[in-house]
Amino acid sequence: VDAKGRMSLPASFRKVLSSDLVVTPNPHDECIYVFEPESFDQWIEDAFARVGGYNPLDAAHVAQRRKLFARAVDVTTDSAGRIMLSADQRKKVGIDKDVVLVGNSGYFEVWDAKRYDQVDADVDLSLLFG
Repeated sequence: VDAKGRMSLPASFRKVLSSDLVVTPNPHDECIYVFEPESFDQWIEDAFARVGGYNPLDAAHVAQRRKLFARAVDVTTDSAGRIMLSADQRKKVGIDKDVVLVGNSGYFEVWDAKRYDQVDADVDLSLLFG
């Protein structure tokens, strides 16, 4: 991430992504999620599906949905293949300069490199594969 908050996307990401993206801190403020707009909307829909679906008459659902949208920022990939990560979002998740990008289903994650190393060290894959 440069001094202006711009982050270069790898060429392999640029080949498959649209130029319009949505950037938001993950729900636990550990990293930043980057979505294409349709995938972001689906992510929110899926989150509410876990609790029986979005109910516009439920004040808690309205507040939660509002907060999810308020935390998100629409960005456009510039001519050099960079996206802007706002200072507020970078501060929220502890991103300083060096980052790690990790692809995921429907989005990718942007982690502060040191934080990623710490979190990754605690993951035990043998629990999945015995």
